[in-house]
Amino acid sequence: MHGRTVSPVSHRLSRRNLPMLASSVSVPSYDSRDLQPGVVHLGAGSFHRAHQARYLDQLAELRVSSQWGLVGSGLRSRTLKGALAAQDCLYTVVELGADDTTARVMGAMLRYHYAPEESQALLGSLTDPRTRIVTLTVTARGYPVGPDGCLAVSHQEMRSDLSAAHRPQTAFGYLVEALRRRRRSGLGPFSVLSCDNLPDNGPVTRDCVLQLAEARDPRLANWIALNATFPSSMVDRITPPVTDKQIHFVRRRFGIEDRCPVVTEPFSQWVLEEKFCNGRPPLDEVGVQLVPDVQPYKLMKVRLLNGSHCAIGYLGYLAGYRTVAEAMQDPLIVRVVRRLMRDEVALLLAPVAGVDLDAYISTLLVRFGNANMADPLSRLCARGSTRMPAYILPSLAEAIQRGAPHRLLTLVVAAWMRFSTGTDLTGQPIQVDDPQADLPGATGLRRHDLQPHRRLLNGAFESLQGNVALMAALDRVLRDMDAQGLRATMTAASRPGSRLGYPYSPVPLYRSASEHRVIVEGERSAAAS
Repeated sequence: MHGRTVSPVSHRLSRRNLPMLASSVSVPSYDSRDLQPGVVHLGAGSFHRAHQARYLDQLAELRVSSQWGLVGSGLRSRTLKGALAAQDCLYTVVELGADDTTARVMGAMLRYHYAPEESQALLGSLTDPRTRIVTLTVTARGYPVGPDGCLAVSHQEMRSDLSAAHRPQTAFGYLVEALRRRRRSGLGPFSVLSCDNLPDNGPVTRDCVLQLAEARDPRLANWIALNATFPSSMVDRITPPVTDKQIHFVRRRFGIEDRCPVVTEPFSQWVLEEKFCNGRPPLDEVGVQLVPDVQPYKLMKVRLLNGSHCAIGYLGYLAGYRTVAEAMQDPLIVRVVRRLMRDEVALLLAPVAGVDLDAYISTLLVRFGNANMADPLSRLCARGSTRMPAYILPSLAEAIQRGAPHRLLTLVVAAWMRFSTGTDLTGQPIQVDDPQADLPGATGLRRHDLQPHRRLLNGAFESLQGNVALMAALDRVLRDMDAQGLRATMTAASRPGSRLGYPYSPVPLYRSASEHRVIVEGERSAAAS
């Protein structure tokens, strides 16, 4: 982060103190008390506050309509409740660019409910006639769907949502109970907008709501199916978790005592399916793309951005780096990621209206290389049993089916497997953050036995099980990582026209930091051209 001190005096963030903060940061020119609560969000963590809430703040700033104020809620952690309550629901969004840092105080949030202690207040906001859209970011783990795609009604929280529906435990329990109450009182439904990074997030959300409603009352499920809408969306903004260091930075740099700031990148994108049953804010006036079909945009983002994050995470961590920015200062990792996107993943994507894929890839490389973003690799490596089947394995399976290049995709899968053993290439322990880490049977990979590989893939992506050629390639890469080293393995995999398993040439040592920067910039220049 940029460390320049702007003000030796700090002020507690509050509505009353906004005029004193206006000299160092952008503050709302509107009064949030003039807004009506049109949107309720379930799971208002850092990403939502940096992304969807930011667009609503921009909309309020335009004064196009006062109907789209925000009510936030938290389903798990109580921390945010006290912080926002002490600050009139205001918070700071800091944008860390490669060359500049800016900050803006967000004012669109009117109130915040901590659901476990304020379930009736949250249900009151959801059943408010002024509420027309409910958005949610509850992560993939918040969608109670089993491997068969059906609602996991045996889950403890799901059972509670059925037996004690007046006090919901899950986001979907709140949605169904609120829709039931709206139907009973003669109100129309709201649109339910998932902003989670899931394939088909609109249909998945609809299925979860309808299955839970069906288990409660088939007539309610039928009413929801006929009247409510579930638009799909694609969201994109890299937002690392907030740390004490960032809180101190906001105080030191901008003179703001903010207990819950959000630090993010300047880039932001939101693509929405035009399908709302009860009106929508004019988000197109603040840069949101409204399209009839979100899927091409979502597939592009998931395969290229999230897939590259998997590559940077596992390869970077095994290489000894701990943040994305550190890893992307390594020209070899830049080369691997660029060629992964350009030479393998992009070849599998259909054209996306209005998008130049080469330019998109170059933009991603610039974003990944933002040295001021301390995005931890541990975040990208977490929940690999969920991330890999969503972001990397579909590209690998499709490439194999088409007979397309996939040596770098194979390299990333091998790095994930190696990471999942719980030790790095030097024998040092790795803390594997994955609730399903014990299911695929990852132990024993150093013995180069193919059986653990089969179990690992079978537990993550069934269509790849039994592929003898893939198993042999993975086994070879894992052997090479141990015998030749990670850098030699990456060098061979990223060499144009090379095949995994060919002899390696050692990577030259850089004689100086400046030479290192020149090589990194050379890789980036090649990507830009």
